[in-house]
Amino acid sequence: MAINVKPVPTLDPRINEIRDLTARIVNKEILPYERMLANRWKRDASEKEKDEAKARAATIKSKVKEAGIWAPHLPPEYGGSGLSFLEHAYMNEILAYTPGGAALFGVVAPNSGNQTILLKYGTEEQKRKWLVPLTEGKMESGFSMTEPDSPGSDPRSIKTTARLENGEWVINGHKWFTSNGFRADFLIVMCRTEGAGRDTGRMTQIIVPTNTPGVRIVRGVEVWGRPSDHCEIVYENVRVPEENALGSAGSGHKAAQDRLGAGRVFHCMNSLGQMWRAFDLMVERASMREVHGGVLATKQFIQGFIADSYIDIQSARLMTIRCAEMMENGGDPRTDISAIKIYVPAAYQRVVDRAIQVWGAAGVSGDLPLAGMYMGARTLRIADGPDEVHRILIARNVLARYGSGEGWDFGN
Repeated sequence: MAINVKPVPTLDPRINEIRDLTARIVNKEILPYERMLANRWKRDASEKEKDEAKARAATIKSKVKEAGIWAPHLPPEYGGSGLSFLEHAYMNEILAYTPGGAALFGVVAPNSGNQTILLKYGTEEQKRKWLVPLTEGKMESGFSMTEPDSPGSDPRSIKTTARLENGEWVINGHKWFTSNGFRADFLIVMCRTEGAGRDTGRMTQIIVPTNTPGVRIVRGVEVWGRPSDHCEIVYENVRVPEENALGSAGSGHKAAQDRLGAGRVFHCMNSLGQMWRAFDLMVERASMREVHGGVLATKQFIQGFIADSYIDIQSARLMTIRCAEMMENGGDPRTDISAIKIYVPAAYQRVVDRAIQVWGAAGVSGDLPLAGMYMGARTLRIADGPDEVHRILIARNVLARYGSGEGWDFGN
């Protein structure tokens, strides 16, 4: 079923144009070939099937570039289309309608997050050496922050260290869930670079090529019982040049927050695209499946599913767009970022769960994207900060406002 995208009267014409361009590529170039494209990642696919999938993906990428919407998060001088934050956000809800769509538009994690960090904090030499090849698809990257023995929700607890010695960083530590670990040509590693205290200002992100002596990839950590390239990595006296630090020493926490803040909005817009697809699939099934004397759509249980999912999607979408507009306009989005980080993945999980229930056994099969969506939705409640931490942040922000003698303004 094609995604139904029409111009939104209240939006800037350029955003409507981007939404339309993205929808046309999704509907005409990707949806008819989803099964074929999935062979790019299937371990049991034949070499012929993989080659066909890669060729189709290359064709789609060419069409995206011709449409002027490739790598929306990067400026043209670094191979992107230079979309604004809001334009990019609206684009994400359309391209995410198809699983794996982001990669075909040049905006797939962790590369896109690393590109953003390199763009903001990298020197011109670092951009030439790492950012340009990454954008051109000649390199892959990984992001190495999470540690098995440290709570990911508290970046101050990071134990991996980097000390300067004769113009080189010497890195020692133990990471896991390092995204894209097997394919990465280089990793951006979060390290503690001064002292041993719990001081967020003492962290630095350092570029580490994966072929550097001392980088030991232990395994790909299974996710939901399936193999993954979220890798466990041990760094043992890994030496890289001092100039591999991104930004000034001690700027790592700020860089991570820059990455995560925007990333949470994009994750939520991606979730909305997936919810949209799940909703379409649910209604399609309800309209055609006959059971107990009529189609499912005539049953009140199913009508309740449709109504509740509509409410979840609209609520999640409006909350996320409000947050994106606040970020675009230079407001303070911290409370709203935490709010959507909690609400949207939970709504996403509910919407997909209802769609699975309507499809029955087919809903948990590999014939539909719903099973993968469900696992992704549940994972998002942990990724980028667990719900509980974001609830604490919201409460602190609200209480601080009231503590200063000012009430909360829900209109701003």
